[in-house]
Amino acid sequence: MSVTAEKKTEIIKDNARDNNDTGSPEVQVAILTERIRNLTEHFKDHHKDNHSRRGLLTMVNKRRSLLAYLKKKDVERYNALIQKLGLRK
Repeated sequence: MSVTAEKKTEIIKDNARDNNDTGSPEVQVAILTERIRNLTEHFKDHHKDNHSRRGLLTMVNKRRSLLAYLKKKDVERYNALIQKLGLRK
């Protein structure tokens, strides 16, 4: 259900703005997106798992607020991230 350390390192490397970047909005949104996709797959088999569903909603809201922040700060970076992750506008 969670993102493995190797997968997380790969996501950070793909979305980082420089070598030491682990906390930029782009990286955070990419990691949250991977976790959301994993949980969505989990719910296909475990549709009554309401405790995890609450965590999913928290992650979706966190991602939404990070995307809103990024859109307000730099629209070009926002559009590039949306395109790269396959999220809709």
